[in-house]
Amino acid sequence: MLTLSDWEESNDFFENIVYKNSKLKDIYLITINDKKINHENLEIEIKEKLGLKPKHIIFISRHTSKTGEPTLTTHPIGNFGKAEFGGKSHTLSKSSPYLMTNLLRILKNNAKKEKLYHKVCFEVTHHGPYLNIPTLFVEVGSNEIEWAKDPPAKVVAKSTLELLVNYRSNAEEQDESPTVIGIGGGHYAPRFTDVALEKKVSFGHMIPLYQIDAGNINDKMLQMTLDETPNVKGVYIHRKSLKKSQVTEYKSWFEKKGVPVISSKDLENI
Repeated sequence: MLTLSDWEESNDFFENIVYKNSKLKDIYLITINDKKINHENLEIEIKEKLGLKPKHIIFISRHTSKTGEPTLTTHPIGNFGKAEFGGKSHTLSKSSPYLMTNLLRILKNNAKKEKLYHKVCFEVTHHGPYLNIPTLFVEVGSNEIEWAKDPPAKVVAKSTLELLVNYRSNAEEQDESPTVIGIGGGHYAPRFTDVALEKKVSFGHMIPLYQIDAGNINDKMLQMTLDETPNVKGVYIHRKSLKKSQVTEYKSWFEKKGVPVISSKDLENI
């Protein structure tokens, strides 16, 4: 991040030196020394220590998986079930659909340009920390070998900076594509990823099948998924991953709330 753009060292310290971007207005780079997933209410701490009121926070992080598959991922945060990895149980942080979906596309494009072998995809909503402002994670995965490599780290840094430049001239409020939540599928959200890369749509919180099977998705969590997805206009259901009875149940629940179920055929191509 520091080598790909111009930064000024601030006179303020958070846990380490604070950097302010010289070209991008109001963009700060802050590093913390503990685990990001456990650093709750970071936006409040930033306001108290630095006098700044963040509008969004993007965590640049490392992703770990049992398979160790090389990945570049981005995802919302929160816990549908018990908070085992930071955050609060049965509580979601605000998602950032426009930023996150556009970052996915930028990551995909830059990874292709650099001929990376990494899988580029969403992850569904999971882990902490808890914050009360729109937040997203972008990660390099999925083991120490990949974390130490320059090309994937450079693509993540370059893509994040590119997103921030684009966001200046394409505010979320001006985004004409619908924002949806996702229901169904696996942890790496293959269907939602494909749709986001092909169609004019932004994804907010995403509920995977394993959270449904675990009994963590009730009326309260469904409503929270809507409430914590800014500008939500619909729900995208990965029908093939669910039982017909589940599709019927969710479709009925959202339609009673006045939230339409959106399919790929309803969306414009990019």
